[in-house]
Amino acid sequence: MTIYLPIAEMNVNILIIVLIGMGVGCLSGLFGVGGGFLMTPLLIFLGIPPAVAVGTEAPHVLASSVSGVLAHLKRKNVDIKMGFFLLIGGVTGSIIGVNLFKILRGYGQIDIIIQFLFLIFLGIIGFSMLFESARTTIRKYRTTSIIRTKLHQHSWIHGLPFKMRFHRSKLYISVIPPIFIGLIVGILSAMMGVGGGFIMIPAMVYILGMSTSVVVGTSLFQIIFVTASSTFFQSYLNQTVDIILAILMILGGVIGAQIGAILGSKFKAEYLRGVLAIIVLAVCIKIFLDLTLTPNYLFSIN
Repeated sequence: MTIYLPIAEMNVNILIIVLIGMGVGCLSGLFGVGGGFLMTPLLIFLGIPPAVAVGTEAPHVLASSVSGVLAHLKRKNVDIKMGFFLLIGGVTGSIIGVNLFKILRGYGQIDIIIQFLFLIFLGIIGFSMLFESARTTIRKYRTTSIIRTKLHQHSWIHGLPFKMRFHRSKLYISVIPPIFIGLIVGILSAMMGVGGGFIMIPAMVYILGMSTSVVVGTSLFQIIFVTASSTFFQSYLNQTVDIILAILMILGGVIGAQIGAILGSKFKAEYLRGVLAIIVLAVCIKIFLDLTLTPNYLFSIN
């Protein structure tokens, strides 16, 4: 059964979109990631124009983030004050990213830029997770002690001005690093249609030194507003949000996330990271092949 997507200007199989949404939602619940960095490439593989895939993934990430942050708020695992400063940078970054997106689209280069961004970041993420999973499996106790040491080390970042106390995170640091991290994530969110948690969470742990108990909830809190901003500006400035496609993805994602959450409790974390790394690298290889191999058709009207 097919349905016409008015913004993408093409017909798609409803079942395939819902199943992809379920698959990515399952990975989200299973591995604790937003899934945007996988969903957008998969939509591109289906033939959805990259600009539309990026614009439409933003509301999908928004819906997933709202669901997640509500659960963390109940457990008091959200640092609202820290999230506010991350949000200042994030919203600013999303505005910059959407306008940059518009400029590149005007020059006809946005499709290739999106694919290159995914190739770079998926490669970095995939190899990092694979290395982390292997190291944790081989030297689990030693890895734990190294992480704890890093969290208590201070660097030049902690000496920056405009310091403020964040009671929930038990930190006394400058507000400049959170704003800068939010800015980078906001730009990537607008340019790639992702929540940015795969960059935000490591940065919050290793750069800001936040407790892991509040990192995920605070990251989701910031992502809600950044993706909402990206969704609005992508709709208003670029007209790349296909609401029908977004609804189908959200429907599958909500179901898949519940399945993934159930399965996630039955496997060890290091094994899950290894599996996710392999999936990410497989998608990365597919993007690389699409960019380098000669296409079947030397030009297309899209």
